[in-house]
This record gives sequence, C-alpha cells and structure tokens, in this order.
Amino acid sequence: MKERYYSLDVFRGATVALMILVNNPGTWEHVFSPLLHAKWHGCTPTDLVFPFFLFAVGNAMAFVMPKLKSAGLNIFWKKVLKRTLIIFGIGLFLNWWPFFEWYNNALYFKTWNESENITQGVRVLGVLQRIALAYFFASIIACFFKPRKIIYISVVLLVLYWGLCLMFGGTEPYSLEGWFGNNVDKFIIGQVHMYHGEGVAFEPEGIMSTMTSVVQVLFGYLIGLFILEKGRVDWIWKKMPIISPTNYSMLCTIMVTGFIVLLIGWTWSLGFPINKKIWTSSYVFYTTGLAVLTLGVAIWYIEIGQHRNGLMRFFDVFGKNPLFIYIMSSMIPGLLELIIIPHRSADGLSTGSSNLLDFFYNEVCTKVPGPPEFGSLFYSLCFLGLMWVIGYLLDKNKIYIKV
Repeated sequence: MKERYYSLDVFRGATVALMILVNNPGTWEHVFSPLLHAKWHGCTPTDLVFPFFLFAVGNAMAFVMPKLKSAGLNIFWKKVLKRTLIIFGIGLFLNWWPFFEWYNNALYFKTWNESENITQGVRVLGVLQRIALAYFFASIIACFFKPRKIIYISVVLLVLYWGLCLMFGGTEPYSLEGWFGNNVDKFIIGQVHMYHGEGVAFEPEGIMSTMTSVVQVLFGYLIGLFILEKGRVDWIWKKMPIISPTNYSMLCTIMVTGFIVLLIGWTWSLGFPINKKIWTSSYVFYTTGLAVLTLGVAIWYIEIGQHRNGLMRFFDVFGKNPLFIYIMSSMIPGLLELIIIPHRSADGLSTGSSNLLDFFYNEVCTKVPGPPEFGSLFYSLCFLGLMWVIGYLLDKNKIYIKV
C-alpha cells in the first residue's frame, strides 16, 4: 500500500513544507506577495496551504475509517475523541508556548488573561484546533453515512453557512465588521482569547467557519475512498508500469472532478466571495478543486510515471511525520526568541540586544544580495531545511510519531 500511494505522502509533505515556509519569514515587513495571505477577499498560493492540509487529513481518514468501523463504535469513539482532544490540546499549548516573554528587559510569565491589558490573553483557537474539530465532525459523518449522503450533507452545510452569513451579516455580510461569526466567537470565547492580528478581535479559525472546514475534510475523504476503490497500477517489472483500464478511468475522473469543483467554486464566488479568513463556501469548492487537480497530477507523475526523484523524497520526509514537524516548527522559534544576544560597539559599549532569530536574520540573511525579500525568503528556507533534517532523522530511524 505504501508503494501504491506514495503520492499521497508527497502531497501531504509538500503541504506541510509550504505551511512552514510561509509561517516563518525573516521579517513580515519584507515578504514576496505570493507568500502572504490575501488581505481579505481573494486567494494567493499561501491561502491554499491550510485547505490542502485539511483535504489531506480527509485522504488519510479514508485509509483508517474502515478499520475503525469494523472495530465497533466503542473503539471508534475512543480513538476519535482521544485524537481530537490531543490535537486541540497541542494547539492550545502552542498558543501559550513558551509561557514566558520579554518585556522591558525582564522575563514575564504569560498569564491566561493579561491583567494589564483586557484585550490580550492566550488564544483559544488556531490551526491545530481547527484541524481537531474538523477531523472530529468529519469522522462522525464519515462513520455513520455512506458517500452519497456525505455529498448531500456537505452541500447542505455549505449552503446553510451561506444563508447564515446573509441572514445575520447585515448590509455587508462578508466584511470584517459584518461577518456574523465574529459575534459568536466574542460571546463564547471572549475577545481576550481571540486573534488580534487584524487590529481588532477577529478569529480566522472561528467557531462558525469551522462548519465549512469540516466539508473540506469530507471532500478529501471522498476522494481518498475513490482512490482506494479504483486506484490500481499493474506492473510487468519494477520500472514498467501498465496503466490498467481501472486506473486510467480513476485518473480521468479525478481530473474532471477537480475541474468541475474548481468551476463551481469560481462561479459561486461571484455571489459569495472566495475568502479564507471566514472560510466561505466558494473558497471550499475553489481550493478543493485545486487540491484534487494537484493530487491527480501527483498520482500521474509519481505512481504511473514512477518518478521518485530527490524532490519527491524531500517532500516525502515531511509527509511521514507531518504533525510532529509542524509542532516543532512552532515550538523552536518560540524557544529561540527567549535567547537574548547583547550588541556591543567596537569600544565595548552596549548598543542594545536582540533574540537569537533576529540576530541570525540581521547578521546573515540581510546580507543576501538583492531586495530585502530575498533575505527574508533565505531565512525561511534555512528554517525549512532545519525542519527537514529533523524529519529526515526520524524517518531514517523509522520513528513515526502519530496521534
């Protein structure tokens, strides 16, 4: 099975690699525009990373769900609940990590609620929390409903979300100020525990938009089921694959499906804009269509063409331990930012200080020739290389950390 579906590992690994790359620039002041999220409506390559990962989560579910079903409902609930709570808990842990921060040249413990600033505290939701919740609800639907009904449920959820936006969103239902989900998050979570990167309390991984992210996982699950049922490569010997009629039909269906889903997303965006930050229904269709097409190309190139070169191996390393590597990519910077390096002039006088990561960026990356965006990208690539080394050592020693 590993030989037949190596492309799924590469797809998942490439998604994790891009996620690490875009999350860790040398400085946010100098980043190439494709490596930034759209300011509001629209979709950049960076906006594809998270939905692609959720799609990959659904792919993986297709492989394990038959075992969970056959094990009985007690085992199903135990494993799904355990995995959901662990992933959600890790996400909350990372939001609090590293528990201390520098302020006025002193190290302070980061409290759950900041006593001096009522608008700041530990964020409750986030990327891993959304993955946990989307996985949980998608697993329940996948367990109790057959594929055709899953399609119906997915469509209902997407249309329902659109209706809720229109019904409770006021005159500008798709704006930062008008989106109805923000009031829900403020009521349930409280603005002190919400994201403030937009200048106001706004949660891009909010409660209501989780509804549509569940569908992203379900679409990945359905494609994974289709690959399991129809995907097959016959071999005369190792380097001569034969495209069987079943396999050829699978690839054609995947590519056509991806194009149709992409077209639906674009068409829907004319009335319901593509927007990652409120995870619109058109965004789900649009990004799913691109994910299906990308996966189809990967299957054609890797499984049929049997191209397993160095680039494929590079991404495969990330795909073997995706969650652990992502966690490390969040923990390591937080820890290194606590290490302060003093700056001194030639005569020994103090000229300030910076943390270890800023020191590396200012002393090394900014020396890269060209516009400052190159130096910021160089920093990202260095950090990505560090994460790859960690993943490579784990893979080399056959260590696969799963939840």
